[in-house]
Amino acid sequence: MNLWELFVAFILGLVEGATEFAPVSSTGHMIIVDDILLKSKELFSAPVANTFKVVIQLGSILAVVVVFKDRILNLLGLQKNQGTMSQIGPRLTLVHIFIGLIPAIVLGFAFEDYIDEHLFNVYTVLIGLVAGALLMLAADWLAPKSVKTKTVDEITYKQAFLVGLFQCIALWPGFSRSGSTISGGVLLGMSHRAAADFTFIMAMPIMAGASAISLIKNWEYFSIDVLPFFIVGFISAFLFALLSIRFFLALINKIKLTPFAIYRIVLAAVIYFVFL
Repeated sequence: MNLWELFVAFILGLVEGATEFAPVSSTGHMIIVDDILLKSKELFSAPVANTFKVVIQLGSILAVVVVFKDRILNLLGLQKNQGTMSQIGPRLTLVHIFIGLIPAIVLGFAFEDYIDEHLFNVYTVLIGLVAGALLMLAADWLAPKSVKTKTVDEITYKQAFLVGLFQCIALWPGFSRSGSTISGGVLLGMSHRAAADFTFIMAMPIMAGASAISLIKNWEYFSIDVLPFFIVGFISAFLFALLSIRFFLALINKIKLTPFAIYRIVLAAVIYFVFL
């Protein structure tokens, strides 16, 4: 394992961590940076390189666990609800999370192989970036004027399921899981912060599951030689995701989705006209 390979792992981890929870598509950014600049598939086999892009999301998941540790303990029944809701009032439960995950789990299993084989390239990412940006602009422009769901504890089962349907759009690389689900939540009457909190909490099991499945399916391609590559990427993703989550949650209700949508469109245009 040489220094260039470790540098590639660090940069891809940085890209993953910095973009995973912003509505700009971490997978799309990793594919763009890797295919155009770093070319990890030339360092390792394509299955190892693609699996790396999925597995380092575990670093981002760990960052979510750190940020939402009290909420997670509450969901598991290990800590009393510390919010302003009374104990008999509404609150987020594991049932909401499960309901929100069902659509993406079903479609993810059905189309996983097709997505890995045909959609992990720069061109499909550019389509996802622009299409996702249009959805985000629509969310900001068409959202109900009065917010019905101000906090994550007020989300209904119906809203959880419908947000889960929006999450399915993010199976297309470049669309962005957080961009799709936050947009969906806002269109359903949630505040941007409530939709973001639900998105991040719901991301943990689905990202962990996707990473585990990718590891199991491609286990034959791994050896001790690639372990440092994965470790460096994991640590880098964790550290930058920790910073990214706190920064994004502090801003989302103030700046909403439009600035991220504009960034996505500009990025897609630059990549297309400069590099392609």
